[in-house]
Amino acid sequence: MKNLRDKVVIITGGSSGIGYALAHEFGKFGARIVISARNSEKLNQAAAQLNSLGINTFAVQADVSIESDCVKLIETTVSKYGKIDILVNNAGISMRAAFVNTDLEVLQKLMNTNFWGTVFCTKHAMPFLLKSQGSVIGVISIAGYVGLPGRTGYSASKFAIRGFLDTLRCENLKTGLHVMVAAPGFTSSNIRNAALTANGAPQGETPRDEAKMMSADVAARKIVKATLKRKDSIVLTFIEGKFTVWLNSIFPKLASRLAFYYMSKEPDSPFK
Repeated sequence: MKNLRDKVVIITGGSSGIGYALAHEFGKFGARIVISARNSEKLNQAAAQLNSLGINTFAVQADVSIESDCVKLIETTVSKYGKIDILVNNAGISMRAAFVNTDLEVLQKLMNTNFWGTVFCTKHAMPFLLKSQGSVIGVISIAGYVGLPGRTGYSASKFAIRGFLDTLRCENLKTGLHVMVAAPGFTSSNIRNAALTANGAPQGETPRDEAKMMSADVAARKIVKATLKRKDSIVLTFIEGKFTVWLNSIFPKLASRLAFYYMSKEPDSPFK
């Protein structure tokens, strides 16, 4: 972990959940952390809390769905620290609604934040990451490997991120740039509370038992270790993660049936 000392790490969606946990995990080993989020109040509260814990944290308000905000995030970081060593594309939103009932604007919003936010930040950070031979991390989900019912826009965006980053890795086989896709299974965070319904309103209350899920802290520790090992990919949790991805690669029809059955058991599921 000593290799993290004085490294400059940008984490989008860093005010809560896995993003906040990643900021703490990278920061406790001496990295200099830059977190971004759309909500400036929550962002500044998160930065203040991290700093109080001894984590060197700097906050930059940014909506990653807006390219100019991504430019601001990168330029502000370089202006302050002179370099970028690790970019963690973590910002994202989810959804929960059957496609037939979903406004198309909901899917566009998910793609703009999840996919284009990753593309914008990565594009403008690339010159600095190539110079440092650093790391680009994309936090996706098992929904980026297996289509999950009720999450058409979410799965589409996560599949797109995986395809983008896999291709970026291939393009940079000889440059020294490290590219990793991290796919947590169901992890306890606020992403389900903020998940969009068919008309774009947040659902407000998670339909799942968060206490039974992997914690954001555990997910962050595994992602940081995989980053230091410069792995290409990491899938977290066994049954909902690794087993599901394996099953889908071998028996995709069975994986789809199990995913449908699993999701249909959620309270107020759009599938019965």
